[in-house]
Amino acid sequence: MAIGKGQKRLRNQPVLHKELKKPRTIWLTTESWLQVQESAARAKISASEYVEQLIRKQQGE
Repeated sequence: MAIGKGQKRLRNQPVLHKELKKPRTIWLTTESWLQVQESAARAKISASEYVEQLIRKQQGE
């Protein structure tokens, strides 16, 4: 469901998933947060998307 090169993202339109993301709060230790950021940077995705993918992988999606 990813958009192709040169395509514009539209406000209030989901891009990677079936629904829009909403702001949430999670509490992590500094060490865990740094690991999330480093892993996300290696995967060239945001920390938010990295956490989303971890959860979806765990759930078998």
